[in-house]
Amino acid sequence: MTSAKHKARLRQLAPWIVPLLVLAGWQVGSDLGLIRNDVLPSPLSVFAAGWGLLRSGELLRNVEVSAWRAVVGFAVGGGIGFVLGVANGLSRLSEQLLDSTLQMVRNIPHLALIPLVILWFGIGEEAKLFLVALGVFFPIYVNTMHGVRSVDAQLIEMAHAYGMSNWELIRRVVMPGALPSIFVGIRYGLGITWLTLIVAETISATSGIGYMAMNAREFMLVNVVVFSILIYAALGKLADSTARLLERACLAWNPTYRGS
Repeated sequence: MTSAKHKARLRQLAPWIVPLLVLAGWQVGSDLGLIRNDVLPSPLSVFAAGWGLLRSGELLRNVEVSAWRAVVGFAVGGGIGFVLGVANGLSRLSEQLLDSTLQMVRNIPHLALIPLVILWFGIGEEAKLFLVALGVFFPIYVNTMHGVRSVDAQLIEMAHAYGMSNWELIRRVVMPGALPSIFVGIRYGLGITWLTLIVAETISATSGIGYMAMNAREFMLVNVVVFSILIYAALGKLADSTARLLERACLAWNPTYRGS
C-alpha cells in the first residue's frame, strides 16, 4: 500500500522535475555570470518583479483582461467550429457546400490578417477577439468533423436497428464516439488561443499581459518581459490541465482514459 502511494506521488511530481531543473540551472548560470542579466535575468529577479506587479495590482488587472479575451474568443470560435464540424461530419451536402471554402481559409495564417483586422475593427477588443476566435475555429472544426466521421459504422447500424431517432443517434452514439477527437481539438485550440493573444496584445493594446510586456520593453525592464512570458505559459498550462480533467471526466467510460 505504501509502495503504491509512493508511486502515485512520483507520478504527480514527475511533470515538475524538468521545469525545476531548468529553473535551477538558469539560476546557477546567472549567479556564475554565464547568463547576462540584460539578456535573461535570473529567476529570482523575474519573480521579484512579478511580486512587485502583484502587490501593485497591475498583474491581476492585466491577467483578468487577457483571461476574459481568451475565454470569449475561445467560446465564439470554438462554438462555431464545433457546430460546423458536426454538421459537415454528419451531412455530405453540408460538407460539399462549406468544407472546400473553409479549408482554403484555414491555409491563410490568421496572424497575417492583423493589418486587415485592424482596418476592419480598429484597435479595440473586437479585433483581438476576432483573431482569437479565428485561430481557435479550425482546430476544433477539423477535429470535430474527423471525430464524427470516425464513429464506427456498425454502431450506427445497430442504433438504427434498435429504432433510435436521429437525435438519439447523435446524442448517444455519434457524440460519445467523437469526443476523443473533439478534446484533441479543444486542447490544440487552447494553445492557439494563448499564442494568438501573445501577438494580438502586443499590437495596439492598452491592457493585458502582452501590453504589460511591451510597456516593460519600452523601459528596458527585461525581468518584467520574461515574467509576462512565464505568465502566458502558466495560463496555457492551467487551461490545458483543465481540459484534461474535463476529458477524463467525460471519457471515464472509455478504457483508454480510465485511470490516466
